[in-house]
Amino acid sequence: MSTIKLSYIVLFFTCIWGCNAQKNLIVIHDPVVIETDGLYYIFATGPGIESAVSNNLINWTKSEKPLFDSLPEWFKKEVPKFNGHIWAPDIIFRNGIYYLYYSISSFGSNLSFIGVATNKTLDKNAKDYKWENHRMVIQSKPGRDSWNAIDPNIIIDENQVPWMAFGSFWSGIKMVKLNDDLLSVAQPQELISIASRTNNTNLADSANRNDAIEGPFIIKKGNYYYLFVSFDLCCRGSNSTYNVRVGRSECVTGPYYDHEGMSLLEGGGTLLIGGNDDFYAIGHNSVYNFGENYYMFSHGYDVHDKGKPKLLVHQLEWDQAGWPQIKEYIQK
Repeated sequence: MSTIKLSYIVLFFTCIWGCNAQKNLIVIHDPVVIETDGLYYIFATGPGIESAVSNNLINWTKSEKPLFDSLPEWFKKEVPKFNGHIWAPDIIFRNGIYYLYYSISSFGSNLSFIGVATNKTLDKNAKDYKWENHRMVIQSKPGRDSWNAIDPNIIIDENQVPWMAFGSFWSGIKMVKLNDDLLSVAQPQELISIASRTNNTNLADSANRNDAIEGPFIIKKGNYYYLFVSFDLCCRGSNSTYNVRVGRSECVTGPYYDHEGMSLLEGGGTLLIGGNDDFYAIGHNSVYNFGENYYMFSHGYDVHDKGKPKLLVHQLEWDQAGWPQIKEYIQK
């Protein structure tokens, strides 16, 4: 057994041990985070989008009200089976504006779209606090598209060009270039495939199979872009099988390869974290550089609380070859 492979095994079991330190975790699903004025804001899947705030990444106060008090009527018109639960948001701040992307869909269907709302502030007490919903950014339709327009993630490349990665089940993870306004796809629209699983095409997310891929999240560190994705099944409580994988590329549009050199377009992806004695499964992550440290946010299905999805925050470290590893859980 190689020293590199042995180190990854030791890391995996260290992570399992670290989970035992988790206490008083908030119920959350698909968390993304942004820091402003010394506060950390979480946005997550839920009715009208759920949110929480913290000043230390450990103690979180979850809002009792949805982020959006009311939803545009055209949401239901475009996706008739939409039930009010907005999925898997992402948020960025650019040119003095907060852009919050979100998914409108229903289980088992790729009749979906990604929308975006903007706000000048995250301070709910500010005079100009108001979320403005814009039209859809991109849409997928059954019978026309072999991909699913949910799970958006925005990355600005080294040339300040905005890109949106997205995708769930079906033919995998796609990427499109956005216009500078961050509200629309650059024309002509060109979909770039950046990750997929074998025998995954046209697989509905209601299927009970462990070859799913979704939830892309890309960061730039050093010379590489790192693509994090979630493999297998979420949203099934104790039957969930989620796990986080990672690959990297010198170009934002790929190709992305894992630690062993396998393409993520061919099912590759180095395991970063998965289920253990305390969580049936862990997945749908986001990664950020706050101060001198990198943190990964995700949700895990709690073994000790009927499989409820709980917020997990890990600190990451990077090995000599530049690959991310779980360093420790920071919640106590």
